[in-house]
Amino acid sequence: MPATVPEPRRVGNADVIHHDGFDDSIVSPFVPAIRAVSNARLVFISGVTGAPVYHDHPHVPAVFDAMPMDAAGQVRNAFAHLDLALAASGCTRSDVVNMIRFFTDVEADQNVVNSYQSEWFEGHISTSTTVEVTRMATDPRLRFEFHVVAAAPGA
Repeated sequence: MPATVPEPRRVGNADVIHHDGFDDSIVSPFVPAIRAVSNARLVFISGVTGAPVYHDHPHVPAVFDAMPMDAAGQVRNAFAHLDLALAASGCTRSDVVNMIRFFTDVEADQNVVNSYQSEWFEGHISTSTTVEVTRMATDPRLRFEFHVVAAAPGA
């Protein structure tokens, strides 16, 4: 049975955020989100992919066998994971101020991602950078990963 999602935990001038799916038995070197404590609450979201957010490190390849292998399936999963992290951090889609997008094949997948991203943001446009890389560290079958920063209104 998964662990109860812990309340945000203050670390220095930031809150460590977890969301549904949290499992304290999983060994992981990251958290899904960190919310800076300031007037403009900055939220830094760990790389979002189509793979399960919470997974062991070192990686167990079988954990990723159930993820979609196509770009459309992976982008749906990735943005669903992004929604969880944003909501758990007290942010909305329109609070996203920056996305760094890493693709293993920009030509093959960028249009699929752009189309889904446009619908997902519902008219909001964030800053963005797109980079092509050799592979993702989590699993070689991942096609892209997104680094996201959000800025929520001050509390």
